[in-house]
Amino acid sequence: MLFLAALWLPILLSAVFVFIASSIMHMVLPYHKSDYRQLPEEDKLLPSLRAAGLVKGLYIFPHCTHKEMNSPAMQEKYKQGPVGMLTVFPSGRPAMPKFLGMWFAYCLIISVFVAYVAAHSAGHGAAYLIVFRVVCAAAFLAYGLANLSNGIWKGQPWSNVIKEVVDGLVYAALTAGSFAWLWPRG
Repeated sequence: MLFLAALWLPILLSAVFVFIASSIMHMVLPYHKSDYRQLPEEDKLLPSLRAAGLVKGLYIFPHCTHKEMNSPAMQEKYKQGPVGMLTVFPSGRPAMPKFLGMWFAYCLIISVFVAYVAAHSAGHGAAYLIVFRVVCAAAFLAYGLANLSNGIWKGQPWSNVIKEVVDGLVYAALTAGSFAWLWPRG
């Protein structure tokens, strides 16, 4: 736990820098504007979803057990489509303050684990470039490469996944720069 005492400032600042950068990248820069599409005939579809009594959760459709997956009836449902996943949030306006708070907490958690890896890999008094490389690699694993599973398992469009991986590289570089700059050298 000594690494936390010595690295509290880069942990905190890297989380702040990533939070600010992510806000700029998602709200100011135009490349994330195409990430989400509107449902076709949304005004007709939403009442049906309401009537179905959907509650908060992750849904997959058509739904089946592993035993049913290869049955002729399920194969026909898959063939007819659509096939997908649906995430349902609680009704009401999106809780942006809650989401932003959770995102900042996530950034802090990543920075704590990155600090742990760097403290045990780079060591006290390490040169700027050594710290930068170790921290950038560790942070990129969390911020960037972790997004690949969304394309593999959740069907997220690969164009979105690639944008998230690029965002992760930017976040990793900001984290690495913060740690390398403020790394204990004396």
